[in-house]
Amino acid sequence: MTRCAQPGCTGTIEEGYCDLCGLAASAPPLPAPASEPAPVETRPVSRPPSSPSGSGRSRAGVPATVADLPSVPERDPAGAVLPDPEVPESKRFCANPDCGQPVGRSRDGRPGLTEGFCSHCRTRFSFSPKLKKGDLVGGQYRVLGCLAHGGLGWVYLAADENLDGRWVVLKGLLNTMDAEALAAAEAERKFLTAVDHPNIVKIFNFERSAGLGYIVMEYVGGQSLHDLRRQGPLPLRETLVYGREILQAFAYLHEHGLVYCDLKPANVIRVGRRLRLIDMGAVQPIGSPVGSSWVTPGYHAPELGSRPSSVASDLYTVARTLAVLAIPGFSPLQGGVAAPLPVDCGHPSFTRLLRKATAPAPADRFQSAWEMEEQLVGVLREVSALEDGVPYPASSGLFGPERTAVGTALSEDERAVFGPLDPVVAAAALPAPLVDPSDAAAGALAGLAGRDGRKLIEQLAALPQTPETKLTRARLLAEEGAPEASGVLDALEAELPGDWRVTWFRAVQALAARRHDDAVSLFDACVSELPGELAPKLALALALECAGKPAAFWHDLVWRTDRAYVSAAFGLARAGRMNVLDAVPATSVYRVAAQVALAVSVVRRPDVSGLRPEELVEAAERVAAQSDLDERRRDQLVAEVLRGALTWLESNPPPKGVLLGGAPFTEAGLRRRLEGIYRRLAGAAGSRQERHAFIDQANAVRPRTWL
Repeated sequence: MTRCAQPGCTGTIEEGYCDLCGLAASAPPLPAPASEPAPVETRPVSRPPSSPSGSGRSRAGVPATVADLPSVPERDPAGAVLPDPEVPESKRFCANPDCGQPVGRSRDGRPGLTEGFCSHCRTRFSFSPKLKKGDLVGGQYRVLGCLAHGGLGWVYLAADENLDGRWVVLKGLLNTMDAEALAAAEAERKFLTAVDHPNIVKIFNFERSAGLGYIVMEYVGGQSLHDLRRQGPLPLRETLVYGREILQAFAYLHEHGLVYCDLKPANVIRVGRRLRLIDMGAVQPIGSPVGSSWVTPGYHAPELGSRPSSVASDLYTVARTLAVLAIPGFSPLQGGVAAPLPVDCGHPSFTRLLRKATAPAPADRFQSAWEMEEQLVGVLREVSALEDGVPYPASSGLFGPERTAVGTALSEDERAVFGPLDPVVAAAALPAPLVDPSDAAAGALAGLAGRDGRKLIEQLAALPQTPETKLTRARLLAEEGAPEASGVLDALEAELPGDWRVTWFRAVQALAARRHDDAVSLFDACVSELPGELAPKLALALALECAGKPAAFWHDLVWRTDRAYVSAAFGLARAGRMNVLDAVPATSVYRVAAQVALAVSVVRRPDVSGLRPEELVEAAERVAAQSDLDERRRDQLVAEVLRGALTWLESNPPPKGVLLGGAPFTEAGLRRRLEGIYRRLAGAAGSRQERHAFIDQANAVRPRTWL
């Protein structure tokens, strides 16, 4: 195997390209981007109503953490020491960013120099380790040898003689004449010793020896995610678990005004049942000068050539790292340029998560690690539900619960189980975005009473006109499909640029106004904006149904993940998967509707002759078992099943000794039972016309006799 020749890269050349940085075997370091990226925009992001201020903040009941994964053994530090530490000639380049030419190379049979001056720009270089085995640094750290070398410096293993020989790592400068590396080390000395997070390597202090500076950090001996990825693509669920812990570490750094800048699989270590970020050399304060951050081609955000590192650019590296870990055959670089994400990244919600985090414009990405983690955890629930075959429900931080299940009523036409979906009813039933509790009118909005939209709008007029008040008015107008909602939403888009709720309410308005294709497009945009949320996926499914397009995929994804979204179960039933209705929880108010639909679906089919007798018996028993049904409705449903059974008997012999709905499963037995039901319904009829209709049915169905 051939080692990569790029400065600071420890990858291996495979099929002409590095498996870590993605560069070609002989490609020079990438220059800074020459083109000016689009200006960075800022926008308010709609925050969940209860946004904690600390890190490690995601929904309860997460299906897996790193602690649930198999333990990775800790590597013996003594065995990791390099026997002959030196920087290979192929990795020696001038530190002058305007030069970058090879230095210290062999010539005329003579080995290359490790100390000297660049022949192109006369910048001094030094690639020699400055510490050797046995050296004592700071009167405390006994050097055992070199562990590795990278873009920012040599890494030494040492024992802390003041703490019973505890293993530590000393990181010096790879090229002691590199002004940028010196500045980075000075910055590390100032703020990194205060960093304290369980997912981040601990920086103990900063020491000097022979005029040179060294960062002292804890030793983390395990397997990097790069090492794990070399064994093959990681399972998506495992990748998302890693991503969650990385984002918690990033949230901590961002809250303290720092950005990591250089995330890649090689900089994340798994040891035991822990995950740690290492190599803090590129960490810098948010807003540091343009070009001062250290990055790895293929992972860094495109705007960094002309704009400083930011939270959005940091999260870009998280998405690229997750893509490298999980997507088979994906390399961050192709032919020396950043590779685009595949069309299919393995799971639709994961694909959308990656695309949002790597949007070309920073303002279109996630605006905080907490926000990205919330959506990632939602994707993790979907993936876990698919793998385990059990739902992973959770309350959303952005949406309320489903207000009512839609499409549950039986069709009046007994040739179909369900009638067509009513888009107006669907629009009003969708989960509503939650009100931000920090809004001045939040308390008053919670006290609004009534179901009539127009009366609620009148109540809103008396409240302070805050963003949440205006958004609530827009929601009520949108659910009615009112034309005036468009103007209200236009004003809100100008006032709250980039707020996803404006798009959501536009979609609701389009659905209620029966502009189905517009609703599909707008709800699809909401799914991309919130890839871990189930409410937008349910809304998209309902809009697709109303547009006459396939929707079962989205209904299935929602129902498989969270059984609280009963509309999704009925959506699958309308698509022909009636059996899912049996999984509607017994505690749901829609359990009876689900059982009734299952019962009548047995006889509401073009041809009942192919049914087994047991299916008809089970249908009648389902209806009888629904104690919450009123007697009149139960009688009507049993009668429908009995009529279907009579049709079945026209082409099948009666099964011996079988009862159906309490009557012998024979033509005469079923007719007597039906006659009795119709006469009972006639006695309870609400009008003379209805009573006569039931009597006519009773007379028509009674057993035939010769007298």
